[in-house]
Amino acid sequence: MHVGRVAVVTGGASGMGASICEHLARRGDRVAVLDVNGDAAQQMAENLRGRGAQAMSCSVDVSDRAAVEETLAQVRGELGPVEILVTSAAISRWEAFSEIPLDSWERVLAVNLTGTFHCLQAAIPDMVAAGWGRIVTITSSAVQIMTSNHAHYVASKGGVVALTRAVSSEYAQLGITANTIAPHIIDTPMLRQARAELGDPTGDGGASRIPVGRLGTGDDIAAACLYLCSEEASYITGQLFGVNGGAVA
Repeated sequence: MHVGRVAVVTGGASGMGASICEHLARRGDRVAVLDVNGDAAQQMAENLRGRGAQAMSCSVDVSDRAAVEETLAQVRGELGPVEILVTSAAISRWEAFSEIPLDSWERVLAVNLTGTFHCLQAAIPDMVAAGWGRIVTITSSAVQIMTSNHAHYVASKGGVVALTRAVSSEYAQLGITANTIAPHIIDTPMLRQARAELGDPTGDGGASRIPVGRLGTGDDIAAACLYLCSEEASYITGQLFGVNGGAVA
């Protein structure tokens, strides 16, 4: 029988993060939905509670260290110490490398990489105290393949992979695992926005280039995340999990 854990999911109000929240709640975990969109986070938490789950929401910009620490203090007060952390919050911008403004570069790294750092560093003490913890970060298949006009995003997501592996090494003997999931083309609001801005030459969102013949879904990512957050995954740490329909070998 699964022992319900306290799970914090950043970027939990939409896309992959929302699917992860739903799967964790369905499993019996107590879920804190964190998102920069506070209204959407509140709605997600209400939906989870409507299905019988124990859930709360917090509006937070993960690039703000003080706000992250304050938010996790709220989670501890309402749900208990953090045992599972999934960092799904991210932003994406499409700009040619030579045209990336410094503020755009800094903002993407602040949210995607430094935001992940803030959340990990703020949550890990709870896991150390408990002698148990599961960390799952979200990177991107963009770090594994040739990607144009996306250098700041790719750099930030590559940093997430390296950060996760470094953390996994330091905490492996303390009952804490840290792994990262690399989605490929997942049907999310972020993807649909990019398609609207950049166009879609194939008309299928890229599904024709994926061996399984379809785009990924939030449920595909959540299923992998659920396993990595389980007791059964205690011997898996420091790994990059490709969830890509065979698109990346």
